[in-house]
Amino acid sequence: MTAWRDRSPIAAVMLNPALMAAILASAAQGHEKETEQAMPWSLAFVAAPMVLHQPTRQALPTSTRTHLAAWIGKNPVLRAGFPARAQALTEAVKEGTRFGLAHRALTLEPDGRLRSAYRRPRGFTTPEELDHMLRKAGLVGRWLAKADSPATVFAVLGVTP
Repeated sequence: MTAWRDRSPIAAVMLNPALMAAILASAAQGHEKETEQAMPWSLAFVAAPMVLHQPTRQALPTSTRTHLAAWIGKNPVLRAGFPARAQALTEAVKEGTRFGLAHRALTLEPDGRLRSAYRRPRGFTTPEELDHMLRKAGLVGRWLAKADSPATVFAVLGVTP
C-alpha cells in the first residue's frame, strides 16, 4: 500500500480506510439482511469497486429483482472495466477491512465471513454523497447474496479470487 504522504489527495479521500470500512459494513449488513448469514470476505473485493466507481454505482439497479447476469448484459462497458477496477482496489479493500476490524465496525467470523458491527448513531446526518454510497453498498450486499455462490459472482464479473 502506498504511504499516505505519497497518495494523491483524491486517492486519499476516496480510498481512505474509514470510508472503505463503512462501505464494507453496509454491504455486509445488506448481505446479512438477505440471507441471515455474514458476507463471504471475498465479496468485499466485488462490492467495493461496484460502489466506489461512480458510473457503476449510478448504473446499479434500484432493487435486487434484477439478476446480476442480466445487469451485466445491459452494461457491457462497465463489465469490461470491472476486473481492472477490482484489482486496483485490492489493497484498499484489505486496508479498509483491517481498519473496520480494528475499530469494531466489522467482525470476522471463524469461517472467514464478514459481519457488520456498525450502527449509525441517532441523529447523525450523513452527507448526501456518502449516504448514497452506503445505501448502494447495502443494495449490493443484498444483491450479491442472491447469487448461487461467490464463485458465480466472480465468474459473471470476469474476476478471479
